[in-house]
Amino acid sequence: MRTPPPTFDPAVYRASDPALADLDDAAALDHYREHGREKGIVASPLALRENLLAFIDDDCSILEIGPFHSPLKRGPNVEYLDVLDAEQLRKRASTTRGNPAGVPDIIHHVGGLERVDRRYDAVLSSHAIEHQPDLVRHLQQVEHILHPGGSYFLIIPDKRYCFDHFIADSTIADVLAAYREERSAHTLKSVIEHRALTTHNESLRHWQGDHGDPERRRAARVQAALDEYDRAAGGYVDVHAWYFTPPGFRSIVNTLSELGLIGLEIAGLYHPAFGRNEFCAILRRPE
Repeated sequence: MRTPPPTFDPAVYRASDPALADLDDAAALDHYREHGREKGIVASPLALRENLLAFIDDDCSILEIGPFHSPLKRGPNVEYLDVLDAEQLRKRASTTRGNPAGVPDIIHHVGGLERVDRRYDAVLSSHAIEHQPDLVRHLQQVEHILHPGGSYFLIIPDKRYCFDHFIADSTIADVLAAYREERSAHTLKSVIEHRALTTHNESLRHWQGDHGDPERRRAARVQAALDEYDRAAGGYVDVHAWYFTPPGFRSIVNTLSELGLIGLEIAGLYHPAFGRNEFCAILRRPE
C-alpha cells in the first residue's frame, strides 16, 4: 500500500486559492493553521472523497462495508459486506427512492464483520463508522481482517457541517463506556439525539453559519424517539452513536492505540473541504 500524502501539502494548498500563490511553505502552513482549516481550503488531495477512492489501488483486495445501492468501488478484487443480501437490498432500495440496479450483484458477507473469514489489503466505509454501537469492537474487527500493512479507508461525517451540529462531540469516555458494556444496540440517549436533537443537513448552510433551529418541534420529536426505542424492545435502531471532528477522531484513535485496545494507527487524516460535510481518514495496521 502506498504511503498516503500528508495532511498539509503547501503546493496543493497554494493551488486551492489564487490569493495564496505567493506564500512560501512556512507562511502557507501558518495561514492554514490560522485560517485555512476553518475556511475549508483544501490542503491535501485526499481531503476530497473522490481522490481518497482513487488512491486505493484497484489491484489490491478490498472489502467495502455497507455499499447498499451505490458502492464506492467496483471490480474483480472488491467484495462487499452489508446487513442484507443483494435481493433484500434491491427491495429496500425500491422502497427508499434508491436505485435497485445499483446494488452489487453479490453481497459476499451478510451480517456483521464477525462473518468475514478472510483478510484484505484495504477496508473501505463511508458514513458507516458513526453507526457502530461499539466503536472499539468495530476497529478491532477491521484490524483482524486486514493484512499486516493493510489500511482502513474512512469517509466520516464532520458533526459541524451535518445534522449532528448541535450534539456534543464524542469523547474517549463515551467510547470506552460502550466497549465495557459490550453494546450491540444503540442506547436511548443515542436514539433521542438522532431523532430529536438534530438539525438540517445542508452542509453549505452550516459552513455559512446557518445551523437551523435546534428547538423545532422538540417535545414531539423526543416523544417519537421514546416510542421508537420502546417499540424496538432492546433491538437495533439505526442511528448515529458517534459525533466526530478530525481532531476529536484523532484523539480517540490515538488513545485507544496507546491503551493497547487497537493495533491500528492513523496514517492520514484530512480536514473537510468547504461546502462538504465529511472528512477522510486512513488507519493502518502495522507490518
